[in-house]
Amino acid sequence: MPSGSCLCGAVAYDIAGDLNPAIACHCVECRKQSGHHFAASAIKRSALTMTRDDGLTWYKASDFASRGFCVRCGSTLFWQRDESPLTHVLLGAIDGPTGTRVEQHFWVAEKGDYYDIADGLTQLEEG
Repeated sequence: MPSGSCLCGAVAYDIAGDLNPAIACHCVECRKQSGHHFAASAIKRSALTMTRDDGLTWYKASDFASRGFCVRCGSTLFWQRDESPLTHVLLGAIDGPTGTRVEQHFWVAEKGDYYDIADGLTQLEEG
């Protein structure tokens, strides 16, 4: 069972089951929140159990989605579309091996100009 946490430990969670193949999102919002693109695995919200959430807060980033992060240390942790049964868990916050790999890139039309994507994976102009 994968688990994850923020940098300071004020947010921690367990995930029932394995992580799904991940995506790398290069949209402006993801880049601004994380400082680069981010990689995330979509899981069922019901598979996510918070073991500590006193630092967790949500930012309504658009008219259709929110981003979860630690209010104390600033760690980016989750992205979820409103009314969806899924939560995207950012892989950088997983403690230990993830057991998954990125399978495609989203929003490459908005990627930063300071890096190239050269891994041979599918690149979608949008999400």
